[in-house]
Amino acid sequence: MSEEGIEEARTRAKEYAKEKGYILNVDEKQLGAVLRGLARNKERFGEAYCPCRLRSGDPEKDRIIVCPCIYHEKEIEEQGTCHCRLFFKKGE
Repeated sequence: MSEEGIEEARTRAKEYAKEKGYILNVDEKQLGAVLRGLARNKERFGEAYCPCRLRSGDPEKDRIIVCPCIYHEKEIEEQGTCHCRLFFKKGE
């Protein structure tokens, strides 16, 4: 995956977090791993599928796991973070 792809994933995640009132993971190592996974999936499959969830291979079904996935808001509300620990509730 390219550095450009990783930086594109970072920019999208930052913008989304700001819009929703979340913060990104402050652990740069873990954040980098998730961003690399998003960039890899975007390059391989054409969409930034959540790297922490399994794809079925059916683009119609997998639409729900394009980051930010359908599950993230409930996870953040209940646990303070999404499953892959990309987004956190402020103050967590």
